[in-house]
Amino acid sequence: MSEPATNPAATSFPVPTISLPLGLEVLRTYSGALVCLEILFGGLVWILVASSNVPVPLLQGWVMFVSVTTFFLSSAYLALLITGLADRINTDWNFLDVTYHFLALLFYFTAFVLEAATTAANGGVSIKPMLNNSDTLLHITNPWGNIVTNLTGNKYSINVAATIFAFIVTLFYGCSMVMGFRRWRKAT
Repeated sequence: MSEPATNPAATSFPVPTISLPLGLEVLRTYSGALVCLEILFGGLVWILVASSNVPVPLLQGWVMFVSVTTFFLSSAYLALLITGLADRINTDWNFLDVTYHFLALLFYFTAFVLEAATTAANGGVSIKPMLNNSDTLLHITNPWGNIVTNLTGNKYSINVAATIFAFIVTLFYGCSMVMGFRRWRKAT
């Protein structure tokens, strides 16, 4: 008698590789805490940029895209770890963690630079009244760069805060990437 044929689809997938604990225990690790901080501060960047009414849509549109996308992806990643569904998906979660955090670090760094450029461009144009004999003339100076924003004091402060928080989130993603890389190297 011959042996029964095995289903190749059932035996071709590796077991999931994950070094982080599943369930609520993940929140007790540095990586879990960093993901929570990425979500919290990334949400703040999203809220702050949106509340500034996006004065330079070309630059701040990318900042909004990055902050919203990474907010939802980090939330989904944390939800997979907390619910334990990551153990049911057959993939190398350590490699996926490093790859995701590297891409998020890269995107958030570009978002930080663009948000800083938008904030720094404030005051590029100065309009000063010049008193004449009977008429008031306006003297307009040209900006230094290509980006010109005219933000009120409140909007400028909001953009400064968004720039600072974008830098902090960039650091969080960098720390998560380094920690994930160490876990991945240990597992392989």
